[in-house]
Order: sequence, then structure tokens, then C-alpha cells
Amino acid sequence: MTNSPRTGTSLAIGSMILVQIGLALSVGLIDRIGTEGAAWLRLAWGGLLLAVLVRPPLRSFGRRALLTSMALGVVTAGITMLFMAAIARLPLGTASALEFLGPLGVAVARGRRGAKVWPAVAAAGVVLLTEPWHGGADPAGVLFALAAGACWAAYIVLTQRVGDSVSGLRGLAVSMPVAGVVATLIAGPSVIGRLDWDLVWFGLGLAIVLPVIPFSMELLALRRLTTAAFGTLMALEPAIALLIGLVLLSQVPSWVAVAGIVFVVVAGIGAERTGQRGAILPAAPREPAAV
Repeated sequence: MTNSPRTGTSLAIGSMILVQIGLALSVGLIDRIGTEGAAWLRLAWGGLLLAVLVRPPLRSFGRRALLTSMALGVVTAGITMLFMAAIARLPLGTASALEFLGPLGVAVARGRRGAKVWPAVAAAGVVLLTEPWHGGADPAGVLFALAAGACWAAYIVLTQRVGDSVSGLRGLAVSMPVAGVVATLIAGPSVIGRLDWDLVWFGLGLAIVLPVIPFSMELLALRRLTTAAFGTLMALEPAIALLIGLVLLSQVPSWVAVAGIVFVVVAGIGAERTGQRGAILPAAPREPAAV
């Protein structure tokens, strides 16, 4: 595989598609074991798989790098569980667009003067998505999606710190098991008794689709793309989520919701293009979109 921007673009887009497919497939688990249970299965299996496959040498970690990787795991659990609660109440495209306000906020905060217009564009998109004039969006779903976005913003900051100090997949192989442990403490006691072998094996397959494969693809993509290029691609995720929701979940968006997603995507692209950081973004993805 060549170390080229084109390869990085293909990996990033493929990762985003897999993330949204994984989230769409997760919706089927919600009716059986609830939002927390569905998130727990993905995180627990994902953490176990990465720990076994990568086997990170913890003695090679500095104290700060290890603590940052663990904090990244806690934030990853927050993103996953909060976003699962959001998509149980909102269409996938709407939830993804609201969640994307977290990375948008990071891009604007570190951006130059030209970035300051983008919050207004994003705010217009949020108004169109939530349609407050007739209560078109579930308020709890909106709050869960925004909370997931806040976790995603923290995830980006922590990811850059981990990527600066930990090479390869080692940081991810620490953060994901931590995320699995956090999810187990929160959801495990109430879910374990409701599991059967079909759910266990489905959870394993789902963990491979999300997070194991797409997170690894993003790590490779981020070594080939600049911050602006990756941020521009990441801004496409709400639109990808809308398409996946339409195809796999039969969630037909209104024209107002489509317009809102377009506003959020444009704001994300604009904010990233005016961002300060021009170096290649260090390793690691978000649950993002997802989720």
C-alpha cells in the first residue's frame, strides 16, 4: 500500500462508511438489550480483540502517555454510549450532524480569524436539524448527541497527545480495553443476564465492523493526510450517515433536515480549512461519527 494522499483518502472514506454501517447494524441490538447493552457489546469485544492482537508493551509507555491513553479510553466509552442513546431517539444522519459539532468546535477554537464565521453556519444547520418551531427532534436525543460531540472534541485533543507519544496501534490497544472496562462497569451488570450466544457472537462480528477495522483504517489514513485534508473528509460523515440511514434503516430525511446537514458539513469543511495545524494529524480516530 503506497504512502499517498489518495490512499489516505480511500482509507478515510472507507472507515467512515464502515463506522456508519456498524452504527446502523447496532440499532437492531437496541430493541433486545437496550442502548447501553449494544454499546457495551461493541466496546467489550473491540477492547478484547485489540488487546489480544496488538498486545501493547505497557512497560514501554511513559507515565503520561499511559495515563493519556487511559483517559482516551474513558472518553471513547462516553462517545459510544452517548451516541448509541442518541440514535435510539434520532435519525442516524441528524444524530451524526449534531455530534459533529464537537470536532467543529475544536477546529474553530484553534482556527485563525477566518474560522469565526463557521459557528454561525453550524448553528443554522442545528436549527434546521432540530426544527424547534414544531418539536421535530426528540430533546433527549439532541442532548445525547451533543454530549457525544463534547466527548468527541475531548477525544481529538487526547488523540493528538497520544499520537505524539505512542507509535502504531499501541495507544489504541490501551484505550479500547479501558473503554470496554468502563462500559462493563456501567452497563454490564444490567445486561449480562439478558445475553444469549446469538447476541454474543453478533456482538463479536459487530466489533470487527466497528471499531476494530475502521479505527485501524483511520490510523493508517491519518499518516497520509494533513489536518485540513482529513478534517474536510471527516465533515462528509453526516452526509454518509444520512445515506446509510436511508439505505439500511429506511430513514427518509425531510428537505429541511438535508439542508441542516449541508450547513453542518459546510461549516466543518470551512473551519478545518482555516485551522492552524498544518502537520499530519497523529494517530487515532473518533467512534465517531461514531459512534
